[in-house]
Amino acid sequence: MVRIKPTNIDIIKKLTSFNKPYFTVADLEKVLDLPRKSLLVTLTRLVKAGALIRMKRNVYTVFTGNYDLERVANEYYYPSYISFETALSHYGILSQIPYTITLATVRPSRKMRIGNSEVEYSHLKKELFFGYTIGNDTNIAEPEKALLDQLYLMSRGHRNTNIDELDLKNINRNKLDDYAQRFPHYIVDMLNKVKKYIGTTPVTNEYAERIKWNKL
Repeated sequence: MVRIKPTNIDIIKKLTSFNKPYFTVADLEKVLDLPRKSLLVTLTRLVKAGALIRMKRNVYTVFTGNYDLERVANEYYYPSYISFETALSHYGILSQIPYTITLATVRPSRKMRIGNSEVEYSHLKKELFFGYTIGNDTNIAEPEKALLDQLYLMSRGHRNTNIDELDLKNINRNKLDDYAQRFPHYIVDMLNKVKKYIGTTPVTNEYAERIKWNKL
């Protein structure tokens, strides 16, 4: 039987039909039904042609013009969810756009490079792995949970964020208090500092500080 060599277009159509954020070499070997040696030659050709992007060693994604790196990071080291600075920036709580994509996981903490981005997974105990939305291709912490996750790592000396620069106008105080009960007691001091700014923006925070100093 003569095997017909698939074209680049045939391969890309087949891969996109799976709606997967990434493929390992083992995945591709099964999906494309190619011997390992032929597969590696094909992958090299597709990467050079710009049809595939090599995310990291033995991990590829189909080039779509705007691939979802957060989804790749979320599914690559599973279970995990977007949290900390990345989630806070997503909700507008943190004004800066972080260079590193940050996720919470119950697996060991790990840093890696995926594509052109740094990705950092921070370990949380199983009892703290909650408060995130499931679906829409990517798991992401709710605003209150992302804030608590950040405070948790800050309390342990693993993060550094200026609390008075956070935009907390949309934080739900009741949900924050409810979720906080499941965290260690040592985050209380930092949590109390945050509560002073709930319902405010950094602009109003700065204005309040000016008034305070003018009264002195």
